[in-house]
Amino acid sequence: MPLLTVSQPYAAITLGSNSFNMLVANSVGNKPIVIAKYKRKVRLAEGIGDDGILSEHVMQRGLECLAMFADMLAQHHIDSANVAVFATATLRVIRNADEFHQRAMPILQHQIEVISGLREAELIYQGMVATTKGEGRRLVIDIGGASTEFIIGDGNDVLFKTSLPMGCVLFNQRFFNHYPLQSLDFDQAIDYVDIMLAEYREQLLTLDWQSVLGASGAVQSVVSVLQHRQCSEIITLEILNGFRDDILSQSDASLSGIAGLTAEQAPTFAAGVAILIALFESLSIDRLHLAGGALREGVLQLLADRIATKVST
Repeated sequence: MPLLTVSQPYAAITLGSNSFNMLVANSVGNKPIVIAKYKRKVRLAEGIGDDGILSEHVMQRGLECLAMFADMLAQHHIDSANVAVFATATLRVIRNADEFHQRAMPILQHQIEVISGLREAELIYQGMVATTKGEGRRLVIDIGGASTEFIIGDGNDVLFKTSLPMGCVLFNQRFFNHYPLQSLDFDQAIDYVDIMLAEYREQLLTLDWQSVLGASGAVQSVVSVLQHRQCSEIITLEILNGFRDDILSQSDASLSGIAGLTAEQAPTFAAGVAILIALFESLSIDRLHLAGGALREGVLQLLADRIATKVST
């Protein structure tokens, strides 16, 4: 049996509107093997003002995370050519994005590539395919901090993709910014999702997918609470409505009375549950499973393919 070659380490960094992530990997036989994971809830979208300017406080929060990533890149001895840095919704829309790039460059020593919502959707799907077993036509939903991506694919083929400007951090500011929460807050959030989805709903339903996967922190939070409670990890509308009732029974934003919910997950939990309820109802979803990976895994696979191509040539 021939020995499988092991690549030099490489890193995929994704700067989302809620979380910044870094995966460090080696390729073994052209397959990424993750050797380290780093994540911080930066909640970048939280700092977008009415004027479209990202606040200094939140920008500094992001830059501090990049400094931590830079330290980890040095510790893992990762060559600059083996790093990819992709940013999503918040850095697509803020008016002072150039300032963020200028201040990030001397810290990270690497250019940040801001990708479109459709490119993000492609990479999310690729990350799901690379990490999640299953066959047939699948609908993948990724609820981020400031955007939500919808992708329908069959195998490696993407049949539909779109990105809508709605997400957990933005919903916090618009619908879930006071406690205790009321049923009306959920109703307004659900109505807003229905409006945003209206243009694409018929097309999504016509494509007739066989299963639904969630590839977001919102879905991860729901699943982790179900795991803590030793329940099935399959998400249903009944489970989501139960979480809505749990949230409405809490008196403050810590949601400390919800067993299994961590302090890190609590700030965007209500918004995530509301968006999921709206999507279950609007798209007639029966059940949703957590995907094995999403954007960061898609970027990692892209980087692995680039390195493999470079080596072969």
